[in-house]
Amino acid sequence: AALREYVDYYNNKRIKLRLNGLSPVQYRTQNM
Repeated sequence: AALREYVDYYNNKRIKLRLNGLSPVQYRTQNM
């Protein structure tokens, strides 16, 4: 479970870096 939490956190962190600090939901909302 700890590994899964870390992977989720790591993926979210990478996504935010790639999208200029926005979470995927914020990014989608912004581009609608």
